[in-house]
Amino acid sequence: MKSALTWAQLRDLKCAELEGAADGWGRSSNRADAARDRIEQHLLTGLRDTQEGEAARAAVARLRQLGRNFQYVYTECGLLRTTLNSLAHEMKIQQRALSEALDDAAALKFTVHADGSVTYPAAGEGLIDGAPLQGGTASSNGAPALVQPSGLVAPNPNTAKAQDIADRVTGAVRSAAEIDWRYAGILRRLKAEEGLKVPDSTWKDAAGDASAVRDAAGSYLKDAIPHDATPAQRRDWWAGLTQEQREEYLAVYPDQVGNLDGIPALVRDAANRDNLQLLIGKLEGRDDDRSVTHLAGLREIERQLGAGTQPPMFLLGIGDEGNGRAIVSFGNPDTAKNVAAYVPGLNTALDEGFAKNDLKRARDTAIATREIDQSSATIAWLGYDAPQFPDGLDSLSVMENERAEAGGRSFNSFVGGLAASSDHGDPHLVAIGHSYGSRTVGAATQEGDGVPGLDDIVLIGSPGVGVDRAEDLGVGRGHVFVGAADNDVVTKTSSKLQAGFGAVGGPYGYAVGSLIDRDDHVWFGRDPASEAFGATRFRSAEGPPLVGLKGISFAAHSQYFDRGGEDPVSADSIALIAAGQARRVKVEEPR
Repeated sequence: MKSALTWAQLRDLKCAELEGAADGWGRSSNRADAARDRIEQHLLTGLRDTQEGEAARAAVARLRQLGRNFQYVYTECGLLRTTLNSLAHEMKIQQRALSEALDDAAALKFTVHADGSVTYPAAGEGLIDGAPLQGGTASSNGAPALVQPSGLVAPNPNTAKAQDIADRVTGAVRSAAEIDWRYAGILRRLKAEEGLKVPDSTWKDAAGDASAVRDAAGSYLKDAIPHDATPAQRRDWWAGLTQEQREEYLAVYPDQVGNLDGIPALVRDAANRDNLQLLIGKLEGRDDDRSVTHLAGLREIERQLGAGTQPPMFLLGIGDEGNGRAIVSFGNPDTAKNVAAYVPGLNTALDEGFAKNDLKRARDTAIATREIDQSSATIAWLGYDAPQFPDGLDSLSVMENERAEAGGRSFNSFVGGLAASSDHGDPHLVAIGHSYGSRTVGAATQEGDGVPGLDDIVLIGSPGVGVDRAEDLGVGRGHVFVGAADNDVVTKTSSKLQAGFGAVGGPYGYAVGSLIDRDDHVWFGRDPASEAFGATRFRSAEGPPLVGLKGISFAAHSQYFDRGGEDPVSADSIALIAAGQARRVKVEEPR
């Protein structure tokens, strides 16, 4: 790539003007964000609370569109700010390299010419007559010399010094020209379509814009993100950033900031709402099954976020890796005294079913918990790849520990993040594991010194948790609670039946005779509902039988959260434990 940029132009470049322009775009981004917040937190809320009818619904739709437009302005202006700041950052590096080379030339009384060549004076002594050796001019082709000149050919000691300076000057100019060319391309694509609407196609372009800026700004921002730190260290890192730095990270890396355990919930929510739009734009138009499935889940989450539900929703995580990621809290977990995190199990993925059914379980639990103690929040945590059945070879994963162990590591970090970012010194933290999710919770307790800050564990519909005693879960046996419906076959699948039973789905297969063995062992260890395990078993409705007049039914495995239907006692018990009122639960004899 050939450029007309000269070293004099690089030397005189005013990076402060680039940074000033970046500040201007940053102010525009902030104003758009404030306008969006006013629409979503004030205007829409006021309309929903006070107005009804067709006109009110039309006004809500228009305001949502306006809020979406402001969100796009916020995103694009933020990308412009970071692009200009990153450009200035990289140009300053080349300016420093050039300045050091020019200073060295001045100290040696060399002359640097406009084309980057360097003239040096006579010096040294001739091998024959001892007279000073004549000076000369060194120029560079852009690549530094690999071999020092021989003293017999060029004994003037200034020759090598001049060549080094010429190489450094030319290298700085060429690097600056490449930087200029690269950022010019990015800035050209950062433009909006005409009109007042922001369709999905525009968000698709915005996703591409964000990717381009991320690639360019890697050394400027990304390298400083503390991925390998503890949640507490990440919290402190975020607290130590300037407001401008925070705004840039949110604009360019919402996917990483939003999924970083230890970052405040309000920040994660803002980042993930922006990343949600970028993900929708990225997946829009794709026709493969995975993209279509994820897009349906993302759109349902978007719909609920825009509906202004109570308790208020906080999007603590979102992503399309693996089977998809989504972490949604009903209530602010940082300000709540009681925080419960629900881990779903088999067949959970980022799809419309999760967005409707699993989020409803979390929301219903949050409502019930807040009736007991208003300072409560409940989270649906899909932060791992739960097994999918039936799904070819993936069906075998439901019989194995690997997914639970990987998910357990992530869940351990997430709960540690809740503890680190909480406004309360010692919040009441509860893990609720359903089905294979209970195995994931069990795995989380075996990581390091256990789950940071965790107080209580609720296991429902559990095929085992990987340990044989409640006290092995690290919270004390009096803080482990179990719900196991009599007709929930998943809680009765014996590990001794693996050899003949695994081929039809492990603990989730269709065998009627899958009863607990005489040692109280189910698929992943001792039955949590057994007396030998030592947990407190709370009452659960027995549920429909596995085989009935209507055929095979697994309804008993899914009714534990159904407060208004088949199992209100179990749902109420979960809410009492989540609210720190476990002493009030209605207990049942262990198996």
